[in-house]
Amino acid sequence: MSSLYDRIGGHKTVKACVDIFYKKVLADDRIKHFFTDIDMILQRGHQRRFLTFAFGGAPHYDGATMRDAHLKLVKDKGLNDEHYDAIDEHLVSTLQEIGIDAPLIQEAEERIESLRDDVLNR
Repeated sequence: MSSLYDRIGGHKTVKACVDIFYKKVLADDRIKHFFTDIDMILQRGHQRRFLTFAFGGAPHYDGATMRDAHLKLVKDKGLNDEHYDAIDEHLVSTLQEIGIDAPLIQEAEERIESLRDDVLNR
């Protein structure tokens, strides 16, 4: 079976997803403060590489671990389950908006959900 990355449309879909996703995130009062002083061009690149890996389109991810990448946000800004849920909500709505089928969205969401404890440093 092909990877989730391939089944959702590969690079083109991941790029579109990240662009739409961050428009939603940066407009959301629940979470936009986490991106203050963040270079969003670099952030979008990190997110594209991460989703490519998470969806099975790359054999490894060269970025920081989820724990390391989010530790300061947890300690200094109180990143918690409510915020993680908001991110998940925006990812799902973005995948729906770009026309990804429900079973593939569920598979993507399961992969992202599996990272919750690492992101929240538990």
